[in-house]
Amino acid sequence: MKGRVFSITSALLTSAVLAVPAFPAAQTTLATPAQAAPPADPERERIAAASEAERAREMGLLGITALTPSVSARDPSKPDFANFDEARANPFPTLPDPLTNDAGVKVTRATWPARRAEIAEQFDREVYGRVPAIVPTVTWRVAETVNETIGSTPVVTKKLVGHVDNSAAPGIAVDILMNVTTPAAKAGRHVPIVMSFGSVNPRPRPPGAPAFAPPPGPDYREQLLAKNWGFATLDTASVQADNAAGLAQGIIGLVNKGQPRSLDDWGVLRAWGWGASRGLDYLATDADVDAEKVAIFGHSRGGKAALVALAYDPRFATGFISSSGAGGAALYRRNFGEGVPNLAAANEFHWFAGNFLKYAAAGHTANEMPVDSHELIAMVAPRPLFVGGGALIMTPASAIPGDGWVDARGMFLSSAAASPVWTLLGKKGLQTTQFPPILTYLGDGDIGFRQHTEGHTPNPNWPYFIQFASKYWK
Repeated sequence: MKGRVFSITSALLTSAVLAVPAFPAAQTTLATPAQAAPPADPERERIAAASEAERAREMGLLGITALTPSVSARDPSKPDFANFDEARANPFPTLPDPLTNDAGVKVTRATWPARRAEIAEQFDREVYGRVPAIVPTVTWRVAETVNETIGSTPVVTKKLVGHVDNSAAPGIAVDILMNVTTPAAKAGRHVPIVMSFGSVNPRPRPPGAPAFAPPPGPDYREQLLAKNWGFATLDTASVQADNAAGLAQGIIGLVNKGQPRSLDDWGVLRAWGWGASRGLDYLATDADVDAEKVAIFGHSRGGKAALVALAYDPRFATGFISSSGAGGAALYRRNFGEGVPNLAAANEFHWFAGNFLKYAAAGHTANEMPVDSHELIAMVAPRPLFVGGGALIMTPASAIPGDGWVDARGMFLSSAAASPVWTLLGKKGLQTTQFPPILTYLGDGDIGFRQHTEGHTPNPNWPYFIQFASKYWK
């Protein structure tokens, strides 16, 4: 690894003090603070037990007997409360250099494609897992067309089913669900599209779960339609379940014919990214869509998957990566909010390859990783990218820690450390190494960034992403 690190400069580590608003406006709860404990759910208990068993199996293959304890986000009085003190946030002040290859040679514009492939291989092997060389084909059909109105705009929504060929394992069925909505007045006009991760049939809120006030003003769909853009929703659960109990099903299980995955097999984030690429395959055939102007959007774990999809598939024109945190845009080599031990928990480790557990093993750290998240961001270059997140909120207690868990500064530092790749390729990166005051929109370069004052929500940053993308989608 000699010659492959560079320092996070003092400029990167010097910043404005985080603003701490009194409450997260977009997440104001409508429920009373005292909530009755929900009844036991046998299915959830089954999934949790099976996930624990799968993690234990993979740990056994790696020879891991104990993991570093995870941290908690909610109660500052507990000894395992996560660190939100910037003075303690950077125990590893150097990062792998995306512009120095594994042989220690500086990268040029001509050699960047080879270096990008080298980085991708390291992420495949150690972090997200690799997509198999042979994956069954997907055949799309329009199951239903619905004419409706969103806000004041008449739209057409196509409800699609992408059937994955399961002839090699007939007992495992994968039918990808995706809805595509475009303005009715723009039929056949090839409009830009923002694809998001979510559900086409959201489950009703469980009894006793808190309800949240809707954000003020038009929602993101209305904002996109006001630009004569459309949107698509890819149903992630129809690609791969969000738990380790489902690894023998979904696209991962189908390719493995129901057998347990290998340590470098793809995890769920990579599977969701694969699903987004298959959705993009369909969009390239839709006369209502401009397939050269498709953005990928994701929030939270969806933001992690959206960044993976954008990094690996150069056909996506741009992306809005919201509150993706560790495992997404935030640096692994940070001690702020969520860290590698939490990503290795039984309810999250399935997002990654089994090999990723090595860096959460007792006595080991993220500093041993051959890559960090700035290099995943670098794989997006030279395409435009917008990264956003919210504030650290420490009052009231019910709001702790706001969006501090995802480490907005860590996402900024990662974006800044990736920016030299944009410069190498003749574009402009973040255009600053100084972490900006909260509510500052950085949009002059081809990497955009904004931290809002609210909690774990993308809503305040949608107008800024639309402004950012409008520079490219005339």
